[in-house]
Amino acid sequence: MKHLLIVCLLTILYLPLWAQDSTRVRTPADTSIKPSDANDLLAELGDSTADAQELLPKKMVFTQRAFWGPKGLLRLTNIAPLSPQGREKELKIRRAFLVSHQVLGFVTLAGFVAQGILGSKLYNAKGLDYSRIKEQHETMATLINFSYGTTALLSLTSPPGLPTASRKRGFSSIKLHRALAVVHLTGMVATNILSHKVGKNPDLKPYHRAAAYTTFGAYAAAIIAIKLK
Repeated sequence: MKHLLIVCLLTILYLPLWAQDSTRVRTPADTSIKPSDANDLLAELGDSTADAQELLPKKMVFTQRAFWGPKGLLRLTNIAPLSPQGREKELKIRRAFLVSHQVLGFVTLAGFVAQGILGSKLYNAKGLDYSRIKEQHETMATLINFSYGTTALLSLTSPPGLPTASRKRGFSSIKLHRALAVVHLTGMVATNILSHKVGKNPDLKPYHRAAAYTTFGAYAAAIIAIKLK
């Protein structure tokens, strides 16, 4: 009888601990978390003693980790403390950043088109027309560099998304978007470098044009890829 009472007592003491730990166990069916389930996920993390790794994804862009990582600048300065409630706000900020990223992406694409038209006219212009079109071309280049840089920063510095147990393997539109980003970023740098050297060395004009067209093609393809996501 004494042993039975001891077993019952241990069972009563153990059940709450087991229930608390079981909130951390996730079956394979539970791993398919969608962004729309952000509130449920953060509520679950708030109920458990979640650590930083449970609140943040394991993989982040280095710029995201520098600002939003467990030891990022915004965490160390206590501007954005890492907590379930804080992460809920960060997901809203992330959405605003990425929407702005897409809008500015289209603005930059329109700038590329206008710059291409001006560039074609510049190659055939002479005299006063050349000076006028060149000034327009340089102004447009400044605007494109600003909008392009802002578009990139909105993506690179946005708060990280939800932690996911598994990521889609193989080809995806977002992977294509990122691969094309490397291409048009490289082309953008090359185009700007060559634009400063063309004045002293006109023989570089074909290379400048090729870099500009490559940048435009990769950038347009990247926008189409993300729209197909």
